[in-house]
Amino acid sequence: MGKEVEKTTVVLNAEENTGVVQIADDVVAMIASLAATEVEGVSAMVGNITNELMGRVGMKKLTKGVRVIVTGRKVRVDLAVTMEYGYNIPATCHQVQAKVKAAIENMTGLECTDVNIRISGIKVR
Repeated sequence: MGKEVEKTTVVLNAEENTGVVQIADDVVAMIASLAATEVEGVSAMVGNITNELMGRVGMKKLTKGVRVIVTGRKVRVDLAVTMEYGYNIPATCHQVQAKVKAAIENMTGLECTDVNIRISGIKVR
């Protein structure tokens, strides 16, 4: 058997009568990825070389290009994106930051402290 990797989770609600709500870091990363790609001017998320190779053989991971660090009830997000040519990079990045922050905070109840963006490339049509 292979070694099982422990995924981190954050506990939202731990009341005795209703139970526990836990959110995996991958879920927060997926929320950030989907919110970022909804912004006009963002072409795609960019992953590392392993993610890129796995994507070419048909295994797509929605959290590629996203790193999430959850500390207590605070979240820090690092995104790597490819922009489309012709869009204002600072304005588009500001929209991505606002959209990702709002999506994470609305869907999870966690406080999103930082949304850092790295532009990995420009897609020319």
